[in-house]
Amino acid sequence: MYRLAVNLSMIFTEVPLIERFALAKKYGFNAVEIQFPYELKVQELRKELEKNQLHLCLINVPAGDLMQGGNGLACHPDKREEFQHALEQAIHYANQLHVPSVNILAGKQPSHLDYAICLDTLIDNLKLASALFDKYNLQPVFEMINGIDMPHFLIQNIAQAQHILAAVQHPALKIQFDCYHMQMMGENILTALQGNIDNIGHIQFADCLGRHEPDTGSIPFHDIFTWLKQSTYKGFLAAEYKPSQHSEQSFMWKNKYFSSF
Repeated sequence: MYRLAVNLSMIFTEVPLIERFALAKKYGFNAVEIQFPYELKVQELRKELEKNQLHLCLINVPAGDLMQGGNGLACHPDKREEFQHALEQAIHYANQLHVPSVNILAGKQPSHLDYAICLDTLIDNLKLASALFDKYNLQPVFEMINGIDMPHFLIQNIAQAQHILAAVQHPALKIQFDCYHMQMMGENILTALQGNIDNIGHIQFADCLGRHEPDTGSIPFHDIFTWLKQSTYKGFLAAEYKPSQHSEQSFMWKNKYFSSF
């Protein structure tokens, strides 16, 4: 049985990050994920987690300039040293805060570089990260991001993710599966989950279009959540959406699908 979490980088953004932990607890969550927690010190994060009895289940490796429109780090051959420093920072936070999984964002293909060069760089960096994280008992994951919202992102679909797993060949490395991104790419979400569940380490959800809360778009969440409940998946299932209204009014899906949580 999976465990439910809420993403504090996209939900409860009406208040500063430091105040979102208490809101997560207030609305019945026992686990949270944060894309990039590095704006806060480890001690600040630990205090909020302990005070609210929350578990931080996922963070991202720092991604350089990716979120500001740049190409990021992991697939860029000229940024290997910067990527290694990013790994070290992520390991420090994950170890201190007992985070089980760390996500590595592939980044975007620079316009002046061939796809094959970027792919080889990403594979090398994922091999490095997998070996390093494994030493610290951390699970490395990587995700597919749709090329509509983020053009030229290197890994966009299931087939590409499967190729990465086969090329890296490290048992610790898993897929981070985001239902929204896969729907945007035209994947059949339920079929993709069923065919890859043993290689999936973390699942996130938002509806499509709009990337809002469940039941605001076209994704059949009833079928997906029902199947996941009886599947072998034991990782976290995280709400990572942009609330269509005030965050505190966006949790109708929680009572509908997860009343037992």
